[in-house]
Amino acid sequence: MATYKRKIKVLRIINRFNIGGPTYNATFLTAFLGDDFETMLVGGMPEEGESDSLYILEKYNVTPFLMKEMVRKPSLKNDKAAYRKIKDIIEEFKPDIVHTHASKAGALGRKAAKSCGVPIILHTFHGHVFHSYFGRVKTAIFKQIEKFLARKSDVIVAISDIQKEELTKTHKICSPEKVKVIPLGFDLKVFKEKKESERKRVRAYYGIEDDEVAVAIIGRLAPVKNHHLFLEVIDDVLQKTSKKVKCYIVGDGTEREDIEEKVNKINQKYNHVIQMTSWIKDVASFNAGMDVICLTSKNEGTPVSLIEAQASGVPVVTTDVGGVRDVVLEGETGFVVARNNKEKFAKKLLELVENEKEREKMSQNGWNHVEEKFHYTTLVKNMTNLYHDLIELKKNELDL
Repeated sequence: MATYKRKIKVLRIINRFNIGGPTYNATFLTAFLGDDFETMLVGGMPEEGESDSLYILEKYNVTPFLMKEMVRKPSLKNDKAAYRKIKDIIEEFKPDIVHTHASKAGALGRKAAKSCGVPIILHTFHGHVFHSYFGRVKTAIFKQIEKFLARKSDVIVAISDIQKEELTKTHKICSPEKVKVIPLGFDLKVFKEKKESERKRVRAYYGIEDDEVAVAIIGRLAPVKNHHLFLEVIDDVLQKTSKKVKCYIVGDGTEREDIEEKVNKINQKYNHVIQMTSWIKDVASFNAGMDVICLTSKNEGTPVSLIEAQASGVPVVTTDVGGVRDVVLEGETGFVVARNNKEKFAKKLLELVENEKEREKMSQNGWNHVEEKFHYTTLVKNMTNLYHDLIELKKNELDL
């Protein structure tokens, strides 16, 4: 590895500090990148209905710069203010690398970095909005913006092979040569440890009996997460199973009122089998008490809840979206079902509810599958190597 006269300065910009893959990714890359680097982390705050994730940064001794101007919804006033603030930060910090994460940070951060002459510019797609978010015209506009921004980027980082294919072949955002695949990384050991130590306590806390099967879904209560499909599936399973089932909806968001209304109808039919918990910070302990975790999204990047579920030894049932097939081993750690196929989803969930031996088999496979592939040390190693490769290419522009 090359040696440098000084530390390499990395400015990392994230949309907002809410619970999810981008926060973990940015936190681990800030905390553990190594002695060659000095990293400044900048980002906005969660929007209404989202849980503040700053406790994650505190756990790893990361102090971010918080930008109130960085908001999720397009706003000419806020976006202009955020852009100016990012330029000011670049002028003061003088980064060698600007690395943006997710769409808003990617748009403002890359534009500012290019304007200020930053030598190396990268962007990580944690997901995308090219379907299931907006109408045809708005989606086309976002695609054109991302194509323009890709030309300002030295590298586009995709978090899965499937996402790379979507970006390069399906949506044609940039050429395959510009995309580097680096999976997300997490601190997963705690999930395995708490599976053994916390299961009885958590089940007692939620009143889950030994002969009851606990099913959960974890994520924002937003249209793209498609909780309505989850509730339709639960209704179908409850009609067919002889097992006692309890269900948990973990999260909050704009769809809460509508989801609550549907939950109340199901609870009236089946004697209060579904509980809405809002956000839970200690997901590792919560997962320990569950038997199956579901995901019904219309669109995803790399779904964190499925990685954490498998690290907890909990089998999953999920729609086949985004990078799901890079995360779940079909038939080994869970089931992957075509998007919006309610009948197949219900059939696979019913299979797991009814078959304890199959749940146990998948539980044993889960940890082995995610332990190394999605550990933060693997993420840090891969990103460090990419940074060094880019520095070597741009060494004439850098005083290193």
